[in-house]
Amino acid sequence: MVTKPLSFGPPDIPASPRRTHLGLVGLQVTWSPVEAPASRQEQPCSDFLEFPGNRWESVGKPLATVEIGAHPVATSLSFMEMSLNTSELGPGMEPEPTEKQQPESLPKPSGPGPDLDEGADLQAVPLPAEKAELLLEQKPELDWASGQHAEPTGAMELQESSSVGWDSPLRRSSTEVSQKHRCHTNCLEAPLSRAFRWLGWEVGSHPWVFLLVPILLTTTLTTGFIYLPKDEEEDLEEQYTPVRSPAKGERRFVQGHFTTNDSFHFSIFRMSSEVQFASILVVSNSDTVLKQEILSEVSRLDSAVQALNATQEDGTPILFSQVCAKNQGICVPSNPLLFAWQVNKKLDLKSITFPIYIQNSQPVSLAGTLGGTILGKQMGTNYLLLQAKAMRLQYYLRTQEKENNEHSKRWLIHFLDEFSNIEESLALKMIQVVYFTSLSRQLEFEATSKTVIPLFYVAYFLIILFSIASCYRCDCVRNKIFVAVFGVISTAFAVLSGFGLMLFIGVPFVTIIKNAPFLVLGVGVDDMFIMISGWQKTKLVNSIRHRLSRTYSKVAVSITITTVTNILAFYTGIMTSFRSIQYFCIYTGTTLFFCYLYTITCFGAVLALDGKREVACLRWLKKPDMADKKCSSLKRCCCLPFDSLPDELETDIHPMNLFFRDYFGPFLTSNKTKFFVVLLYISYLISSIYGCFQVQEGLDLRNLASDDSYITPYFDVEEGHFPRYGPKVMVIVTETLDYWDKDARQKLEKCLADFENNGYVDKALTEFWLREYVQYMKDKKQDINDKNTFMKSISSFFVDFPHFKYDVNISSSHEIISSRAFIQSIDISTSTKKKKMLIQFRDLAKNCEIPLMVYNPAFIYFDQYTAIIENTIRNVIVASAAMFVVSLLLIPHPLCSLWVTFAIGSVIVGVTGFMAFWKVNLDSISMINLVICIGFSFDFSAHISYAFVSSSQPSVNLRTIEALYMLGYPVLQSAISTIIGVSVLSAAKAYIFRTFFKIMFLVMVFGAAHGLIFIPVFLTFI
Repeated sequence: MVTKPLSFGPPDIPASPRRTHLGLVGLQVTWSPVEAPASRQEQPCSDFLEFPGNRWESVGKPLATVEIGAHPVATSLSFMEMSLNTSELGPGMEPEPTEKQQPESLPKPSGPGPDLDEGADLQAVPLPAEKAELLLEQKPELDWASGQHAEPTGAMELQESSSVGWDSPLRRSSTEVSQKHRCHTNCLEAPLSRAFRWLGWEVGSHPWVFLLVPILLTTTLTTGFIYLPKDEEEDLEEQYTPVRSPAKGERRFVQGHFTTNDSFHFSIFRMSSEVQFASILVVSNSDTVLKQEILSEVSRLDSAVQALNATQEDGTPILFSQVCAKNQGICVPSNPLLFAWQVNKKLDLKSITFPIYIQNSQPVSLAGTLGGTILGKQMGTNYLLLQAKAMRLQYYLRTQEKENNEHSKRWLIHFLDEFSNIEESLALKMIQVVYFTSLSRQLEFEATSKTVIPLFYVAYFLIILFSIASCYRCDCVRNKIFVAVFGVISTAFAVLSGFGLMLFIGVPFVTIIKNAPFLVLGVGVDDMFIMISGWQKTKLVNSIRHRLSRTYSKVAVSITITTVTNILAFYTGIMTSFRSIQYFCIYTGTTLFFCYLYTITCFGAVLALDGKREVACLRWLKKPDMADKKCSSLKRCCCLPFDSLPDELETDIHPMNLFFRDYFGPFLTSNKTKFFVVLLYISYLISSIYGCFQVQEGLDLRNLASDDSYITPYFDVEEGHFPRYGPKVMVIVTETLDYWDKDARQKLEKCLADFENNGYVDKALTEFWLREYVQYMKDKKQDINDKNTFMKSISSFFVDFPHFKYDVNISSSHEIISSRAFIQSIDISTSTKKKKMLIQFRDLAKNCEIPLMVYNPAFIYFDQYTAIIENTIRNVIVASAAMFVVSLLLIPHPLCSLWVTFAIGSVIVGVTGFMAFWKVNLDSISMINLVICIGFSFDFSAHISYAFVSSSQPSVNLRTIEALYMLGYPVLQSAISTIIGVSVLSAAKAYIFRTFFKIMFLVMVFGAAHGLIFIPVFLTFI
């Protein structure tokens, strides 16, 4: 027989040995008094139940010993929070085996507590097998955070006050009903809980170690910020377009097969990539710009721009004539019609045709150069131009050589700096102007990203205030103000560590990553609230190590589940085709890991140290009042509003928990409310599905700048006055073709005609060298069908038409290995039309008998419209599947996993649908948030549904009320803290940051609505 000293706290135990029966496990316990060493008589009661070695020992006033005989069965004693379960012991301790068994048959007392018979020398005796089995099936209420047996705040009080004993028929029947519907899959949950119990014991034993080591780790990893890029430009194409974009492969083909010359034969639509340029849109204050006086004012503006001179670092001037793209030795005109007027001021502005204007017997395309046009009668394939509200001035610069490219950039920067001065000096009265350059998106994007930095401080300040308000108590013992503040600080440590590590190992830092600290802040504070909630469910009378061990066993598994799911949700984003998304997910997922690590180590250590403060504060309050009245008054103030000491043997019940139990839960489970909730959900679902079909796809590049940027009015004017003409698209023959063969030419012409008959093409503006060459050969009366004649005459054709030589790639063996035509796209002002046009063009090229390819540099950005849906669906499916697997492994209820999956799908549909109502596009930015949506919707729904299926209440309504009582306030805190964390982004001037706020707001609102309203009601129907 093994005798272990055990202290039960304040209640007096008679001096004589007494016998009791542990009804839960069929064991009888012998109680006998022991004497405590004199040196330990004065120890505070909060220090009892220490676990030195492998003994239960009291460091307070030892009152009794317990003799445990019979079988070394894992037991649980629910009397004054004491437990003999092996999982409740200190780390590494197991019950010692008994040396001999002395069974004694005694009647089993009733009731949940010990029944001590005076003078009896009783020992533990096993109950009959069938009775012990029945009793072992009985389980205390499950704690919401981890599924461990616990007494949730307030729930235990109800249980203890009940007259229904553990063995009563009522209790047995209700338990059997609840057990009937349970299917446990806790293969990982139980071992994790034991591991965290051990960790909590270690943290409680050595708090300073677990506090200082994370701080030292943070200090070390913060050195990675020396690698933070400062002046390095962020490549927007690389970061915000699909990595495996088809257009990028098409560009490589064009660059490998066709040449260009921006110094002598510049042609913008023959360029394989974007070039440097400055653009000015001129809008007439009258009905048209086609007036002499208005063109005169536009001409003065044009001359002023071309007169700008930038300077190199050594002071050498950079003239416009040195950096401009040239055609046949002169700078490409900014506008062909303006150039014709400048050459001939007597030009008849009423006889101009559109879109092709004949100047000196040469056709000149005006498509895209004039906007807001009103056309008159048809003249051949053209129309008489009556009015034009706007005019585009385009200044193309040389970019092919590195030195020229650097000079062009300097000239553009000088243009941006001086344009407002030019506009002011010219005192333009008849026109309004807006401007843009090829550098504008990059420069404005970098400037916008800097404006969000001050919002970090505002967000952290607001979260600290919210944490203080949530954790404030009116008595100085239970108050958690400083713990809450440190919880926010530990989240900041996680951001520094995660970002520092990623920078140290060389993961690129892009602007969108600046959203991550706001998100991590909300998640970290959520974990803090859960930890504090678990700590407050422990009793002051227990030791620090025991309280923290118990807290970890109950809440650490919950934190682990939500952290694993959130990290998985982010790491699935690595599969996306957008670099910026990949880097954001890597940074955020890693930072969330550090947030979790610091929560269970650093923050747990702070809880342990604060527990010591609680003991010291309670000891001070318990001291007898001295003559000093101020001290007595101060004590009363510390105990407001009750003017009494906190009960050491009771847990802390937050008023919001009582609100969910006494008011919100009963209201939600009434029949009228259920009917209204079902109608509300149907309306929500219908609205969401409708919105999903209205969502616009793709990232509008203007949204990379701030709202007050000069590029915003530029794009507004362009959309308003130049919506008709899009980019000129290359149609490329990718393989060797016998162009002199009539059948081959007919096949090619048929394919080209299919393009021209497409609704997104203006056939009058098609440009194809072969058509011109066939006409050229007819004029020369030469046989176009003869190979030798065809190949010999083509060089003279290029002399007369020099631009066409850049459209034909002739090998050294005199074979045409590739060539290209150009078609003019029209009516693609919206992202949906751009996507349809791109898909139709590629389908036409694929279906042609001749191997064709379509390309324009703008297709690299258009590809995001086709990739975004595919990437979003793939990421959502993979992340949702990962959530389902994790929930099956870590949450011991398959039914809970099904409800979690349902909630994830419902929230995603809602967020996607309401994006359209809030004018948020489905782009790379919002796609991140939809992945985040999966993790957060999992968090909200998993806790509520798990608490429901774990409840032992006899009716579904009572189980719903209990779930809301235990989890309603933590879920609400989680939603509010995250909304506060990202709410400051609503004040940002940039779309990229406001979008993050909008979608996170929708995620939090819909996720909380599912967790607190929809899921609880739907669970009552099963």
